[in-house]
Amino acid sequence: MPVDRNAVLAWFAELARVYAANREHLTELDSAIGDADHGSNMDRGFNALEAELNKNTHEGIPAIFKTAAATLIKTVGGASGPLYGTFFLRAATACPDRPELDAADIAAIFRAGVEGIVQRGKASLEDKTMVDALLPALDAMKGATMGEMLANAASAAESGMRATIPLQARKGRASYLGPRSVGHQDPGATSAYLLIRAAADVWHNA
Repeated sequence: MPVDRNAVLAWFAELARVYAANREHLTELDSAIGDADHGSNMDRGFNALEAELNKNTHEGIPAIFKTAAATLIKTVGGASGPLYGTFFLRAATACPDRPELDAADIAAIFRAGVEGIVQRGKASLEDKTMVDALLPALDAMKGATMGEMLANAASAAESGMRATIPLQARKGRASYLGPRSVGHQDPGATSAYLLIRAAADVWHNA
């Protein structure tokens, strides 16, 4: 079945829960190669977004994504706010203004969002960033159903996330560490994996 407005809101509610549950894990990862604030930033941003979405009960799906973009840019600190904000702003632009979205729509929305992150962050595969989870997820967005497509994407994102461990960072604060960044899982790739995993979990029957 297609993804409707309520399903999109359920995804954002799940993201608020997931980032709250993984706040300490993301902070621990970020403490090794960053500012030790990625967990608190993501928790704060998606908690604020959930509150904001609860106020706007009649928005269509594209408007929900625009609200997500504006709220995350405003409330998530560091580079993650603009990057995730760009993801959802591009998603809003690519999103058809219809009550329900099918698998092709969802794939197009994710592609637009990830391309926005790549353009804004100027990152490539193996730079040890969220792109290492997101680009493999895009490539894996194939399947007979939306649930299968997203499960494949989540699996690829998880593999990409784990593949950041042996990499030396070439972007962001972690790049300042040089060889010392090797051996640590990238926190941005981890939060990106969680984003896709949440969509797969919430929309597995879609």
